Amino acid sequence: MFALRTRLAGVVVLVALGVAGCGGDPDPTSTSTSTGASESPGRQVAEGASGLPPSGSASAAGGASAAVSGGAAVGQKVKHAFPVQGKASYARTHHDYPASDIIAACGLTAVSPVDGTVLEVTRTDTWTAKVNDGATRGGLSVSILGGDGVRYYMSHFSTIDQGVEAGTAVKAGQPVAKVGRTGDAGACHIHFGIGPACQKTGDWWTRRGVIWPWSYLDAWKAGTEKSPVAEVEKWQQQHGCPAKPLTNP
Repeated sequence: MFALRTRLAGVVVLVALGVAGCGGDPDPTSTSTSTGASESPGRQVAEGASGLPPSGSASAAGGASAAVSGGAAVGQKVKHAFPVQGKASYARTHHDYPASDIIAACGLTAVSPVDGTVLEVTRTDTWTAKVNDGATRGGLSVSILGGDGVRYYMSHFSTIDQGVEAGTAVKAGQPVAKVGRTGDAGACHIHFGIGPACQKTGDWWTRRGVIWPWSYLDAWKAGTEKSPVAEVEKWQQQHGCPAKPLTNP
C-alpha cells in the first residue's frame, strides 16, 4: 500500500508540472544528490548590448577563458556547479524551446551554476494565468552572467537569499535561493536556461534558454567541468540577439 501511494504521488507531481506548461517528465536516470563546488520587472544592472566572443576567442574545454565584456580575464578559470543541493532529476526534453526543468523538493537549496555576477533578481511573483506574460512567467528568479560570458537563468524559487542582488559577485556552488513553485509552475522545480548575454536584462525570450542544458547538467552533477561557451557562441552566430521570441512566447 505504501509503494502504491508513493507511485500515485509521483504521478500527481508529473501531471501537475505538465499542466503548468513548464517542462516534460523528468528522466528517472538523471537523478542527483550533488552539492556542487530574474525576471523583469526586478532590480537590474545597467542595460547594454553584450554578446559572446567571436569564434575561436573562447575555449569550450573545462574552465573556458573569456574575453567578453563582463566576463573573466583571459586565462582565468571559470567553474560550474550543479544548480541544486540534494536529490533532483531532469528530463532531456522541454516544451517549445531548449531548457531544463530540474525537479526537486520545495525548500531545497539552489546554488549558482557558475562563477559570475548577478544580472537580474525578481523577488515578487506578479505572474497571472489571465495575462500569461512571458516576462513574469518565472516568478521569483535570478539571472547570472558567468565569467565565461554566458548567461544562466533559474526561476520559480520560493525565496531568494538576502544579499543576492544585481551586481553581486557569486561563486559556483554558492547558495542563492530555495526551490519553489512561483510563477507558472504546477510543481516544485527550477527552470534552468543557458544562453547569450545579449541585452543582459529584460530580454526574457533569450534569457529563458536557447541551448539544451542536460549534457552540462550531467557533467556538473558528476563533478566534471564542462563549458557551454562554444555551443552558445554557435547559436548566437546563427541567430544574433533576437528582438522577440523565436518560438511560442
